[in-house]
Amino acid sequence: MKKVAILGLILINISFAKSVVATQTCEAFNNLKHSKNSGHINLRVGQDYQVMQEQRGSYFIKVPNAHPQNRWVSQECFKKNLLSSTQKSTKKETKKAIKSNLNSALVLSWQNSFCKTHSNKKECRQGIGKDHLVLHGLWPQPRSNEYCQIDRKIEQYDRHKRWNALPSLNLDSSVVSLMKQYMPGYFSNLQRHEYYKHGSCYSQNPNEYFKDALTLTKKADETIGKFLRDNIGKKISFVNLQRYAAKTIDPSIKYKLSMKCKSGKLSEIWINLNGKGNSFKELLSNARNNHSKCLNAYITPGRGGAKSFLRKLFR
Repeated sequence: MKKVAILGLILINISFAKSVVATQTCEAFNNLKHSKNSGHINLRVGQDYQVMQEQRGSYFIKVPNAHPQNRWVSQECFKKNLLSSTQKSTKKETKKAIKSNLNSALVLSWQNSFCKTHSNKKECRQGIGKDHLVLHGLWPQPRSNEYCQIDRKIEQYDRHKRWNALPSLNLDSSVVSLMKQYMPGYFSNLQRHEYYKHGSCYSQNPNEYFKDALTLTKKADETIGKFLRDNIGKKISFVNLQRYAAKTIDPSIKYKLSMKCKSGKLSEIWINLNGKGNSFKELLSNARNNHSKCLNAYITPGRGGAKSFLRKLFR
């Protein structure tokens, strides 16, 4: 009887097995939660993969030359037109079209503050972005302007915070290089969430969106970020931040800035912009004025920050 049962299970598995062709260079994960990818394995577009099981919108497949070979991958990785521009329009979807006169907010995180409350994140454990302003996102306004022309399944994955299950964006190497430095959340797939939710309403080209956002972030970190680094472990006033930004970036930025604070500590810098591109001067001229509720903020040191420096100094 045992032999018959085993044979039956084998026959069931054989009957279920099928092949699928990858249409995206998605990550192949060890687990169904899509949280671990040993060897950083990605699918190859156009290659056939054997499916052994289906569960919760994922395929359990065999990936040649991977260790282990059996991996979980989103079913969306084998479908075409994920950024569907041919969806049937509804009144609700029409509102989500990309606007020509684009208002947006460049949202920059002070990485030290972020890592104080997210120390388990890979980028925080490795100290990536420490003592720097980094990109959280470039958000078209109003905030309801999101998920433009995005497939509903992708939107649902994102709303359930399954970022690892979102299709990869096939970013240019130059964009990825900037991202590794100025968007540490890249190591947790923050870029997928940011593009599908916000970036899709800025451009249907992820490379254009991130090139603009990261170039602006780099400029902000070299200027405003320097002011913050010079004041680590101290309190700053919003007025002094405004003055420094106006002097080092453009006079018009003075009224487009705001500070976001949590428990008196700086968490983010927001900059209002108008239009598309990566020149602050051009994007600030017609941007809406901003208002900061936080007028004084403590600049949080990173790991090995001010206290560590003082310990070494007085040894």
